[in-house]
Amino acid sequence: MGYQVENITFTYPSGKRPVLRDISLSVEQGEVVVLLGPNGAGKTTLLLCMMNLLKPSAGQICIGGQNIKDLSSRELAGKVAYVPQSHEPAFDYTVLEFVIMGRAPKYGAFGRPDLGDETRCLEILEELGILHLAPHSYIEISGGERQQVLIARALAQEPEILLFDEPTAHLDFGNQQRALTMIHKMAERGHGVLMTTHHPDHALMLGDRTALLYKDGNLIEGATRDIITEERLTAVYDTNLCLIEIEKLGRQACLLPGIRTK
Repeated sequence: MGYQVENITFTYPSGKRPVLRDISLSVEQGEVVVLLGPNGAGKTTLLLCMMNLLKPSAGQICIGGQNIKDLSSRELAGKVAYVPQSHEPAFDYTVLEFVIMGRAPKYGAFGRPDLGDETRCLEILEELGILHLAPHSYIEISGGERQQVLIARALAQEPEILLFDEPTAHLDFGNQQRALTMIHKMAERGHGVLMTTHHPDHALMLGDRTALLYKDGNLIEGATRDIITEERLTAVYDTNLCLIEIEKLGRQACLLPGIRTK
């Protein structure tokens, strides 16, 4: 069951120009699509449109052929999980309680999680290597740990599609690797994944497909090796970037040029 963005345009009420212009993009189950673009290009805006939190002025967004405007919030949450860049809770919960909340779309108004839900959430925390955080206060853990817990809560929803907004932004190298490995595993298990990042290298590591969103609101997408070129990266980020084949890694890597000082 794929997620289709079809020719959407979005302009903020106070904006003078569209942030997104006639954007089309699809995410199929079993693949990772990586969305690249500079700050302010509209990557987060696109994800918010895909969660029906912002309303495009043109075009439509469908999941499994059904327009998301026709789905209730609970119905959409049963199909799609969204992991924001950061999250500030209104109340204090343990990490385990917070992750269990991801199971909420599976129940009616008076439903309650059971022992099976708790067990599944503990399994997810263990898969992510953060089981030790389960009894800790969510508001007292570090920003990087909180990001991992947000990923755990999204997995607890058992959605068909996962939307990640810079999931490695607050993580050190080791935890970045673990998060990217988990995202790859999600696709292998049949989830469709769309993730934003500022690191072209993540797309080269993960992306079945890559989308480039330019500052003018236009987007191009395709196979990662076709989309990611030095010329395009230089245009998007306004800086020289180098693509180099790394034999030891068995892939291309994206590197910044050296900084020379006098």
